Amino acid sequence: MPSDAQQLEVIGVREGAFGVSGSGDTSGFGGLTRPVVMPPASTAPFGGWFDEVAEHLVDGVGEAGTGGAIEKVVVDRGEITFHVRRELLVETARHLRDDPTLRFELCSSLSAVHYPGEVGRELHVVIHLTSMSFRRRIRVEVSVADADPHLPSIVGVYPTADWHEREAWDMFGIVFDGHPGLTRILMPDDWPGHPQRKDYPLGGIPVEYKGATIPAPDERRRYS
Repeated sequence: MPSDAQQLEVIGVREGAFGVSGSGDTSGFGGLTRPVVMPPASTAPFGGWFDEVAEHLVDGVGEAGTGGAIEKVVVDRGEITFHVRRELLVETARHLRDDPTLRFELCSSLSAVHYPGEVGRELHVVIHLTSMSFRRRIRVEVSVADADPHLPSIVGVYPTADWHEREAWDMFGIVFDGHPGLTRILMPDDWPGHPQRKDYPLGGIPVEYKGATIPAPDERRRYS
């Protein structure tokens, strides 16, 4: 059996202190490199109540015998993440909320991550759910491609996801189909691009502070 280190999925290499590309490295750490890795899929039994939740998800969502909505389960650092097929995201969310043995009543967070090196799965949406009945927390993760950045909205199941989905659209360009009003929430309506993507340019706007001007990142001194 290979070790966890051998099973890690390497999806890219990060350079410098912040992984910046396309402009000068102003951190002084331009020579640093480290791999970007994903934790491996875990195999049952996962331990404790993790197995109960996984069993009810597999049995309760999707067609029997197909593995249901779950692509893989990852247990890492004492937390469990269910990677879900996007076409079954809403059904999965509703089952997690309504099944009396699960009762994940609260969506506490929905956020996004951009992994440009993970071809075909560049954009990830990460949803944190809490069962206040059973005092449990899980993570649901869905991946989509840059070329097709669409996900079904879960606002109809968890209304608290409304502004979170708007932020994921604003910052990453993920389109939540069925959202009641998918507009920008942080940037102006006419802002070009999505600023938290890894391929978003850093240069452009100088910052003024009490009379002093800090040049845009692409105009600052390069240290390497």
